[in-house]
Amino acid sequence: MTTQRMSSSNASRRNEASRRAILTAAFELVQEVGYAKLSIESIAARAGVGKQTIYRWWPSKGAVLFDAFLLMLGEQADTGEPALPDTGDLEADLKTVLRATIEELNDPRYDEPMRALNTEIVHDPALAALYSERLDGPMREMKKRRLRSAQRAGQLAEDLDLDVAVEMVWGPLLNRWLQRSGALTPEYADSLVETALSGLRPRH
Repeated sequence: MTTQRMSSSNASRRNEASRRAILTAAFELVQEVGYAKLSIESIAARAGVGKQTIYRWWPSKGAVLFDAFLLMLGEQADTGEPALPDTGDLEADLKTVLRATIEELNDPRYDEPMRALNTEIVHDPALAALYSERLDGPMREMKKRRLRSAQRAGQLAEDLDLDVAVEMVWGPLLNRWLQRSGALTPEYADSLVETALSGLRPRH
């Protein structure tokens, strides 16, 4: 290996180490001080880097937090293409998924970062576009694939609008969480699935 290649490799490792330190710092700090008090300066101090290092990679603290959230999701996920469970029993599979979603939303480690992201997305069109491209869009397609499989199996109406179906199943859950309008319990997840499917199944 040439000296130039060794230098490039070392720089890449340093960059990756700095990037991880920044994302970890952002995720930890938002839990400790809240999003309003989170700043590029505090992230830089916690990560042990200069502010310009952060601004070289991200335009705002919202963008940093979004990448920190993606990193956390990536470390939790299994390898391979993500997919919802498909056992052939749509109702059971959706209940499993919504129960897991509720468990995540109720986890205090993720509550503040996720609320902060949702708030920032409302006010930052660039971050909203990034969120749609890298997280919400792929997640929506994954949900639609599972519902499309149920359509092929005759478990859902053939003329069903899958985008609307996704909103019917997941929308009320996220709305209740965002507005703190009621408890998020496994029983609520089950009731939500049962109620949604009663209107989505084929009409005989």
